Amino acid sequence: MRQRIPRPSPALVVASLALLVALSGTSIAAVSQLVPRNSVGTAQLQRNAVTPRKIAPNAVRTAHVLNGSLLAADFKTGQIPAGPQGAQGPPGPAGPQGPAGAPATTLWAEVNEAGTLVSGSGATGATRTATGFYEVTFNRETQSCVPQVTQGADGLYYVPRPLAAAALTGNRVGVRVVTLAGAADNTGLYIAVFC
Repeated sequence: MRQRIPRPSPALVVASLALLVALSGTSIAAVSQLVPRNSVGTAQLQRNAVTPRKIAPNAVRTAHVLNGSLLAADFKTGQIPAGPQGAQGPPGPAGPQGPAGAPATTLWAEVNEAGTLVSGSGATGATRTATGFYEVTFNRETQSCVPQVTQGADGLYYVPRPLAAAALTGNRVGVRVVTLAGAADNTGLYIAVFC
C-alpha cells in the first residue's frame, strides 16, 4: 500500500508565500542600493560581454563612436568611398614572343604605264581603259576592302601626280591619274588592297 503524502495546511501555504515576498523585496532593495542607476560602465564590463544581440537597433550613433576607432572591416561593402588612385607600379617582365601575325595585305599589284600587270600577289590582271584610267583585277572580292595606290616608276622621270583609287564591283579596283593641273595622265602604279 502506497503511503500518502499529507496535504499542506492553508497556514503553511500563506506563511511560505509571505517569506518568498519578503526575501525578494529585500534582494531588489539590496541590488538598488549596491548598484545605483547608470553606475555600470566600461570598467565593470568584461571583454565581449555586450554582443550585437544585446544592443537595441539604432542605439549606437555617431556621437557614441570614438573618431578613428573603426576599421574598414567594420563597414558593409560599398559604404566607404574609394581612395585616390595610387602611384603606378613598376613595369612587369616582358612576356614570351607571340606567334607571327598575318600579313597586313596579301593583295597587291605593280602596274606599268601601259596598264600591264608587272607583278603582284592575288592580282590576276590589269588594263588601262582610257588615258589616266586603270583597272586591276584580283582573285577575290574587293568591294568591301580599302585600296591604297601610290605612283610607280614613269620611265626615267618621276613627276608627282594626284591619284585616286576606288573599289569597283566584284573583284576590280579602279585607279584615276591626273596631272597637277587636273588633266588625265598615265603613269605606273603600285596598288595594295586591305581587307
